[in-house]
Amino acid sequence: MKRPEFANEEFYHVFNHGVEGRNIFDDTFDIERFRECLSVFNTVDPVKSLYLVKFHENSQNKSLYHPKNTKKLVNIVCYCLNTNHYHILLEQVSDGGVSEFMKRINGGYTWYFNHKHERRGRLFEGVYQAKHVVTNEYLLQVSAYVNLNFRVHKLQENKALYRSSWDEYRAPEKSKIKLCDTSVILEQFKNRDEYCAYAEEAVLQTISLRETDDALAELTIE
Repeated sequence: MKRPEFANEEFYHVFNHGVEGRNIFDDTFDIERFRECLSVFNTVDPVKSLYLVKFHENSQNKSLYHPKNTKKLVNIVCYCLNTNHYHILLEQVSDGGVSEFMKRINGGYTWYFNHKHERRGRLFEGVYQAKHVVTNEYLLQVSAYVNLNFRVHKLQENKALYRSSWDEYRAPEKSKIKLCDTSVILEQFKNRDEYCAYAEEAVLQTISLRETDDALAELTIE
């Protein structure tokens, strides 16, 4: 898939899979490390060293999830991290933001994963794939698909296998980690409950479509 030309104030659905279908998250620590990277790498200022973004085992230290108030590369609208792949819906807000953000995410996380698991080589199938979200209707559809992607892959019974921004939309008071700018989606609905009902219905339709024509379902969203 050819990546689009990225532009400021435009939205993009980016996603990637583990090479040869392998897991990119072997445990919850890996997933939390990736979420930490989503926060730390999202700054126009250069990140000097990967050692500076190490994951803190001390649960009292949440500073890396709340970096200093510097200019962002992108606004993260929503995300879902599954066992062997991830989805992120984002808006570019700085020149070259998507490309730089994704380079840091994939490169930085691969370095961490290979170091931790004593392996070498590629972790992901490629750099990443991206689709330009060209209409508001499509933006809403993709937000539902990404937020609830764990349901598409029937992972909801085992929280250890995924992390999603769904709680940031459904019940932000229960979400300890806030990475997303939810306003562009939620402002289009009367309240959170209305959006959640919309998203759940949209994903049920996607699941139904996958069961009858998986290839068509992937072309529709991915």
